[in-house]
Amino acid sequence: MFRSRWTMPVILILLHVYVGVTLIPHLPLNDVGQLLAALLLALSCYLVPLGFRSRSLRMPWLAWAGLLAMGIFSSLAVLSLLRGVLIAVLMLFPGALSEAVTERSAEAVVGLVLLFTVLGVFNARRIANVVDVELPIEDLPEALEGFTIAQISDIHVGPTIHRSYISAIVQRVNRLEADVVAVTGDLVDGSVKQLAEHIQPLAELKGRYGEYVVTGNHEYYSGALEWVSHLKHMGLRVLLNEHVVIAHNGAELVLAGITDYSAGMFVPQHKSDPQAALQGAPNNVPKVLLAHQPRSAKLAAEAGFDVQLSGHTHGGQFWPWMHFVRFQQPWVAGIHRLGRLCVYISRGTGYWGPPIRFGAPSEITRIRLVSARR
Repeated sequence: MFRSRWTMPVILILLHVYVGVTLIPHLPLNDVGQLLAALLLALSCYLVPLGFRSRSLRMPWLAWAGLLAMGIFSSLAVLSLLRGVLIAVLMLFPGALSEAVTERSAEAVVGLVLLFTVLGVFNARRIANVVDVELPIEDLPEALEGFTIAQISDIHVGPTIHRSYISAIVQRVNRLEADVVAVTGDLVDGSVKQLAEHIQPLAELKGRYGEYVVTGNHEYYSGALEWVSHLKHMGLRVLLNEHVVIAHNGAELVLAGITDYSAGMFVPQHKSDPQAALQGAPNNVPKVLLAHQPRSAKLAAEAGFDVQLSGHTHGGQFWPWMHFVRFQQPWVAGIHRLGRLCVYISRGTGYWGPPIRFGAPSEITRIRLVSARR
């Protein structure tokens, strides 16, 4: 108990000490500048844990400060560690490590952190651009050629994403005039009581054949049963291991949705089940699955789906975390194949935690179904 409680705080303190000891002495700062840099690191050490508790903080500015500190120190720690590795390698070669290299590399770390932060905040806070994607389906009826699905995912309404941000997303989605609007999970980071007002604009989403939602893992951290009830009350159709049949131009399309891959750990009756989602569905028609996590793909392929639309990964959100997603998920973003199944993974429409996106821009996805014969 003691060990688990103190592991993260001790690691966080040690990382801050490491950054301070290895970086500050090599920056072009006088004594006052070095003292201020040390105080900023101490402030960071205080703020970063607040970022993890941002949902429970009553002062919005403190949540913003904690989450920004998380993102800034993440980049600072990673780049400082990489700099340490570089210096250790150079020390193996006589004459390779000079005072100039030590100083310039320290300045480069600070410069890159500033660049990542400024660009990252801009990319996160702007409203996601529309990304056009064509997904090929074998034996797609001609009547369904060009059927459009507007996908949004991983908005994470919460400490720094509020009503105005959601309203702008809804306006952009509705301008697409899609046949279906699909929301592939992780809408919220907080309770219905906290966020009902901010999520309300989603009730204005418009798809020709409806607006459909599946749960993500963050719904289960935030009271999934209450959120499902609230989303239904807003007029959104929540697909819990079930499907609908859409008739379009004389042809049929099955649109199914499953609960989050981990849902059964929180609500046993919500255990994710692609097979159950197809129970009673017509045969020999295209089948599209909404599934929050890409790792549902294996079971989706076995169930006989043609397309799976997912999110969850955020595309890694900001460097270097996109390189670690593959430890949990089979893919990070974009189009992938698993036998007959075509999987598309959105990089997400909002962001989680630090209001930073760098190297993984957000997206509103306009998906067109096309014949694989083309």
